[in-house]
Amino acid sequence: MCAEGRPERVGRNERIFTGETLDAYLVREDVGQRGYTHAIWRGRHVADPTELSDDEAAAYFREVLRVGRALERHYRPAKLNLEMLGNTVPHLHTHLVPRYVDDESPGVPAAFMSARTKGPLLPADEFEHEVRTLRELLAR
Repeated sequence: MCAEGRPERVGRNERIFTGETLDAYLVREDVGQRGYTHAIWRGRHVADPTELSDDEAAAYFREVLRVGRALERHYRPAKLNLEMLGNTVPHLHTHLVPRYVDDESPGVPAAFMSARTKGPLLPADEFEHEVRTLRELLAR
């Protein structure tokens, strides 16, 4: 993640927010959690939030919450999970996972997080509409 720079796309995921401390990418893969987003720390390399200074942590979490609130406004999930694991990719990033009443694993972590299965891609026109809408919400 450190070597990526700050690209518009990471794989098939599209950047919806460029902040002072992070870039947020809407995931195009349909994992059953519409609005699934990665927020990637773009400061010096750290693997865990405990490595951040108090000021860095405050700035990062402020921006994570900004992205999370936009996801909530747009998708209206029942709950929004924020997950910071770093076991597979040891660079600070947060998974923002909207949870829905009718998702496949209510009451427990989203199934796709542990199954590591690939889902089909969301249709391009739907995905592009969601990217535009979220960028507009985050620009306010």
